[in-house]
Amino acid sequence: MRLSRSAILIASLALAACASARKPDLRLPAAYEAPKTTGIPADAAVLDRWWTVFGDAQLDGLIDTALAANPDARSAAARLAEARATAQSGFTQFLPQGDASGSAKRTHTTQLSGAVINFPGFSTSGVTEQDTANLNVSWELDLFGRIFAVRRAARGDIAAARFDYEGARASLAAQVADAYFQARGLAIQLADAQATVRIEQELYDIASKRGQAGLAATSDADRVAGDLAQARAQAESLTAELQAERRTLLILAGRPIEPTTSVDVAPNVGRIPPAPATIPSQLLERRPDVRRAQAQVQSASGRLLYQDLAFFPLFNLTPGLGWSRVVEPGLRTTADSWTIGGSFTQPVFSIPKLLSDLKAQNARTEQAVIAYEKAVQTAFGEAESSLVRLDADNRRVALLTDGEARAARGYAAARKGYSLGLTDLQTALSAEQSWRATRTQLTTAQVAGLRQAVTTFKALGGGWPAERYPIKAQ
Repeated sequence: MRLSRSAILIASLALAACASARKPDLRLPAAYEAPKTTGIPADAAVLDRWWTVFGDAQLDGLIDTALAANPDARSAAARLAEARATAQSGFTQFLPQGDASGSAKRTHTTQLSGAVINFPGFSTSGVTEQDTANLNVSWELDLFGRIFAVRRAARGDIAAARFDYEGARASLAAQVADAYFQARGLAIQLADAQATVRIEQELYDIASKRGQAGLAATSDADRVAGDLAQARAQAESLTAELQAERRTLLILAGRPIEPTTSVDVAPNVGRIPPAPATIPSQLLERRPDVRRAQAQVQSASGRLLYQDLAFFPLFNLTPGLGWSRVVEPGLRTTADSWTIGGSFTQPVFSIPKLLSDLKAQNARTEQAVIAYEKAVQTAFGEAESSLVRLDADNRRVALLTDGEARAARGYAAARKGYSLGLTDLQTALSAEQSWRATRTQLTTAQVAGLRQAVTTFKALGGGWPAERYPIKAQ
């Protein structure tokens, strides 16, 4: 009794010295420094399926197929199922444990010589039957709330796995959209290259006619022929790159065996959607990686509580039932039995080890809190940077659109002047090269803007149904 009281006193002192999980620092600015947008509101419907704002039915279909058939999405779903099953197994230790057992034995004895001895309870010849059945149970009585600590840790583990699953789906949607817009960019570049081939062919025809008529040097046609060959080579290279990008897109969409022609990639950019109007604090609700870090804090705090409770005694009940039957020549007995027992275990000499384990778990909990803070800071940095870059891309597209229109008019005038003999070939080629360069820059900027819009939606926490998982108190 004195030893038990001393052990309980030691456990109480140990618990008094224990540190609990601290509150994470989740401070964020009230607003982003990026230029304010008059874009679409950041409601759940828009961010959950952000790809629909691009207004492209084929993109919608590719992402929906990918979310259902892509191996990464299916693997993430299997990992979530595994996490749920693993977490559920942790509760079984608080349920009655035990197994039923039984045996049956039949013995036939024949005495070959000598006198046969046969009286109730003993025989040297005959048939003996023995049957037994037992049920032994062990049940841990949870008097101090260990099951609540296990439940807290299990819920955190399941939530972390669920957010891993949703994060994988959000990343997959962004990958499909990015590959789709890269393919559209290649289709635009191919169309531009094919247009350049036509332009160079027209210049070659004009230079050839002027050379044959003696109105210009015959070397002008040879000079244009070199540019024409380069344009054709560029068109062939872009054709191969576009086909490869289509195959990548089909693999991401979970349709690897379909022909690349099944993806119709139009040679146009489309509209770059404006960024949603959001505030930094919404990242705590929208980002799957932030929510995963939050769930890991919950899991670690549950394990910390369970480690705290390891200093308290364990109580076990050990009831049991038994039945037996013995049949011998001249004797038949049947017996029923039941037992009830219990035990308790109070840590004494293991307290130093438990203290070390508690300190280690406290350190792991602190690491989870720090990881949560880092996830929040990373999310804010990515969102802020994405918004700034998207705004810059929009302004760059606006400038290049005006510049491309002016360069196109300049080339049209130079080409007309060369065909009429008012200017030389160099002037026409310079104007054409300037227009081509500006047009290429515009196409590149437009595709970059689309891809940056994808990155921005993902950075703001789009791509998964966050409203299904409300934030729970830690």
